[in-house]
Amino acid sequence: MTHSDSKRPLRVLQLTDPHLTAQSNGVLLGVNTRDSLAAVIAEALKVHGQPDLVLATGDISQDASEEAYRYFGEQLKAFECPSLWIAGNHDDTPLMSSIAAEYQADQRQRVQGGWHFVMLDSSVHGKVFGELSDEELAHLDQTLSEKPELPTMVCLHHHPVDIGSDWMEKIGLKTREAFWRIIDKHPQVKVVLWGHIHQELHQQRNGVQLLATPSTCIQFTAGASDFSVEPRAPGYRWIELDPSGNVSTEVRRATQFKFELDESSSGY
Repeated sequence: MTHSDSKRPLRVLQLTDPHLTAQSNGVLLGVNTRDSLAAVIAEALKVHGQPDLVLATGDISQDASEEAYRYFGEQLKAFECPSLWIAGNHDDTPLMSSIAAEYQADQRQRVQGGWHFVMLDSSVHGKVFGELSDEELAHLDQTLSEKPELPTMVCLHHHPVDIGSDWMEKIGLKTREAFWRIIDKHPQVKVVLWGHIHQELHQQRNGVQLLATPSTCIQFTAGASDFSVEPRAPGYRWIELDPSGNVSTEVRRATQFKFELDESSSGY
């Protein structure tokens, strides 16, 4: 590492909701999810180059298959850096965790580039909505208490705030009051990052940046009262983190990716 490298921000790539299947021709609402993931990875490398860390925030698999998780792990070899995976509502958490461990991607927390990353499991077996168990909330509080001096990013799958979309309110994080009680106790938390909503969102709450990101496959229509998808390109979020706690971020989409979206579907 050159002297100038040590001064640059930490580069973080968020990939979320790939919905991969065991089959190479697996589709979600008409979109081949392996092809769309490949297009997003190619776009990230072309536009931003190599990240220092990849965060995969859930629904890695649509069918909770071992093949999908292994495929994801192999695709991430395009990046010369560690990755951290968390489960979403479509994932099989124990299976995903065991395969993530093979790729050293199962860490619950990580310190890198002067930042502390805390990974939470908000998935509830057999349910679409999310919850943080008492154990998970205790893990959050304890890990934040251990490193109060480091700017921190907390990652989970389900949205912990209202996003103005009626149908998604029922499937967000049910334990949000308990979650925010802990976050509010720890002023070093600078970012809360999630997936699940298949759209871009950037809000602030008490000085904390709230970030959600397009899926690497299909996109949900922002502000829709009922389930609705829109033919927007798959995407990712790029985040640059300064050890002082400064955050800069942008969402990019793989606009070259061509697909035929089934917009008539009533669910996923």
